Amino acid sequence: MESGRIDSHIIESRVREQIRILDLDPVIDSAQVLHLIQESVSDLFAGGSIIDVPALVIEIHHQISGYGPLQKFFDDPTVEEIWINEPSRVFIARGGRSELTGVILVPEQVRELVERMLRTSGRRLDLSQPFVDAVLSDGSRLHVVIPEITQKHWSVNIRRFIVRPKTIFDLVSLGTLNQQAATFLDAAVKCGLNIVVAGGTQAGKTTLLNALLGCVPHHERVISCEEVFEIHIDHPDWIAMQTRDASLEGTGEIPLRRLVREALRMRPTRLIVGEVRQGESLDLLIAMNSGMPSLSTLHANSAREAVTKLCTLPLLAGANIPGDFVVPTVAGAVDLVIHAATDPSGQRRITEISGLTGRVENNIVEMSTIFKDEGAGLARKGGYPPHPERFVAHGFDLTSILYAQKPLQGVA
Repeated sequence: MESGRIDSHIIESRVREQIRILDLDPVIDSAQVLHLIQESVSDLFAGGSIIDVPALVIEIHHQISGYGPLQKFFDDPTVEEIWINEPSRVFIARGGRSELTGVILVPEQVRELVERMLRTSGRRLDLSQPFVDAVLSDGSRLHVVIPEITQKHWSVNIRRFIVRPKTIFDLVSLGTLNQQAATFLDAAVKCGLNIVVAGGTQAGKTTLLNALLGCVPHHERVISCEEVFEIHIDHPDWIAMQTRDASLEGTGEIPLRRLVREALRMRPTRLIVGEVRQGESLDLLIAMNSGMPSLSTLHANSAREAVTKLCTLPLLAGANIPGDFVVPTVAGAVDLVIHAATDPSGQRRITEISGLTGRVENNIVEMSTIFKDEGAGLARKGGYPPHPERFVAHGFDLTSILYAQKPLQGVA
């Protein structure tokens, strides 16, 4: 075993020297790096060896062009998340359930892996900026926190997006919702209703948002604003923007509020805000209220709590924002709230779809439950969405959709 490690280090050193001479990028030129590794291994073990040569090649390739000991988890399509609490405690999640892996790292490896992940992101991590959010080349989201914010070790979290739905109907086979609810949401998106997707961490909010965006007609112009790029859609007219941290001099920061305001100057016909957490919620509501069809996500434990939170977050935009302005604005601007959650088995499901009627009673926004899961899957309730005239204008028979009769095709 010790001999194998020595051989591995020798080959890795040789290949890294060749990479420097040939001026290769280990990630972009991964196939060429693999060829160099295979040549070096063949030269070293030309006379035969008890070493498992193919395994050695893969190990070195992962070390140079991949993420070392973590690469096998990136190659596993069932792994949803990877996180490091400390070098000797590396966890993964499959099917919504976590498990401790047998991977043992050293602190230097953790730092080197994080530096490699951040290399192409344009984001930095240091004592003045101890948190970082970034997107990896495969679309995974990286979040890192370093001491002294953490007690002793670097905390690393990598959230992978293994489900890439093209439309809301792709989530039906996964058990996220039923066909009837999918047909309704598809029509709601095509009709330009303002939709907020709510749920807890890892409830599948971004996946659901991507699925909804797949229903946007192709003639529309979509502008998305996010803290880090997580939205992935196949749309012919789509511009994606993400926030930017301040420089070392403390200048150049681009917050989410700025992105939302700039997006409105770019002739969108559909505005997307990846997730609202603070004052940007006010800019989103103003856009919705001005007739700009919009979608966003929000952390909340239920559809009702999502609406309550939407009535509170805009107050963070400034001391001059009165609550008696925000509540009726939410009631009139937001059309649908979709709540998603993860059940005890790890299955992600839509638990509620509610419409806002536009009315406010005793400073409480009135809601109408359209679909709800009370333990046996989504079922039709008595509520209706607002703006039924929009469904008619787009060629949808709302009654047929809501009562699972064969709906009209609709006009894209």
